[in-house]
Amino acid sequence: MTSAQNTQPTTGGPPTDDGKITRRQWKWTVLAGMASYLDAGSIVAISSGLALFQAEYGLSDNLTGALSAIGPNAIGAAIGAFVGGRLGDRLGRKRIYQYDLLVYAAAILLIAFATGPVMLFAGTFVVGLAVGADVPTSLALVGEFSPAGARGRLLGFTQVSWSLGPVVVLLLAWALSDFGLLGIRIVFLSLFAVAILTYALRRGMVESATWQAAARSGAAARVRVRDLFSGPNLQAMLLTGGIYLFWNLAAGTNGAFTPYMIKTLGAGGQATGVLLSCASFALVIVGSVAFYMRLSDRSHRHRQVMWIVGSVMQVAAYAVFLFADFTIPVIVFNVVLFGVGQALAGEAVYKTYSQELFPTMLRGTAQGITFGTSRVVLGVWSFFVPTLAATGISTVAAFLTASLAVCAVIGLFLPDTTGKSLEQVEAERSAARA
Repeated sequence: MTSAQNTQPTTGGPPTDDGKITRRQWKWTVLAGMASYLDAGSIVAISSGLALFQAEYGLSDNLTGALSAIGPNAIGAAIGAFVGGRLGDRLGRKRIYQYDLLVYAAAILLIAFATGPVMLFAGTFVVGLAVGADVPTSLALVGEFSPAGARGRLLGFTQVSWSLGPVVVLLLAWALSDFGLLGIRIVFLSLFAVAILTYALRRGMVESATWQAAARSGAAARVRVRDLFSGPNLQAMLLTGGIYLFWNLAAGTNGAFTPYMIKTLGAGGQATGVLLSCASFALVIVGSVAFYMRLSDRSHRHRQVMWIVGSVMQVAAYAVFLFADFTIPVIVFNVVLFGVGQALAGEAVYKTYSQELFPTMLRGTAQGITFGTSRVVLGVWSFFVPTLAATGISTVAAFLTASLAVCAVIGLFLPDTTGKSLEQVEAERSAARA
């Protein structure tokens, strides 16, 4: 990478490799990270209203599962990620992140003012499409303008945004719980307001300089999607995709169904379920700031230790339900361990390595595939969760415990990329391919 590419005063590329973060980089990280805020916020907004929507529109358990499965938590997001990730590589990051929030905002209004199941299901599906397209594109942008010595910190901050969305949404849902379905409609309107504000602020962002340099070099003409399915790229797909798939089964279930299961299984009311779910996301923020953002750029050893500790905590969080009743004290134990554990060994790790292990002109495509595939699998699983949960927590807990254990093993094979520029990692992996 040339010194001209390193300084870039007017573009979104990485300025230096000294680990210092400029004010502009923080600002753009916040704006790009709003994709995570709106993604997770919409997931838990639907989760918070799931039981209310079911009662209002007379939805069966299967239809309730389908509502969760087609939206931002699963299939809708998957389709958006497949398409948006690829378009972000071919056309540039800016063209995707600049306009998809308008689609998101329109779909949120459909949900907020839904008069029946058709509007509700349509809005939920389109919200999924919009966030699915935005997430891989925005993450690629953050990865490409981050200094090599602070990439984990900035991508870890997007996880703070991912958790902040649910915290705000869930606190609103809790405060408005006495208003029933009207309260949930107000929650969705809050997401609409955030989406419009973010769209307005993003208009000042520019294209990724890393992507521009790769496009000018002709790299786009030399790469094919099939390149992701051989050599080091295939290894990276299996590692990042495997981690996100198995971890997201637990995280998606936790985010989408915690209030629903607490209420339907009689452990507590709507307000209790919402508050406990909120506490879990708040702990992710604490863990991300206190540990992941501080330690992930120090050394590969720091990343490994965080992974092992976080994985053990998450496995224990769901294994407890195999031996104890589904009561509030046991749920609190789950909330604490899973909340802190996922900050150390969860989506932030997937986000970081997804930027580091793929070439620029395939970075969004790779994330679109791994993110989308994981959300499809989660969608299929989500369809069955309400029915399985109706008979008790044991079956769901056993499946999630096993998924988290598999995720833990996969993460042990992540390579050492700490402190290396994206160009350096790409050159090393190209040499290995040759």
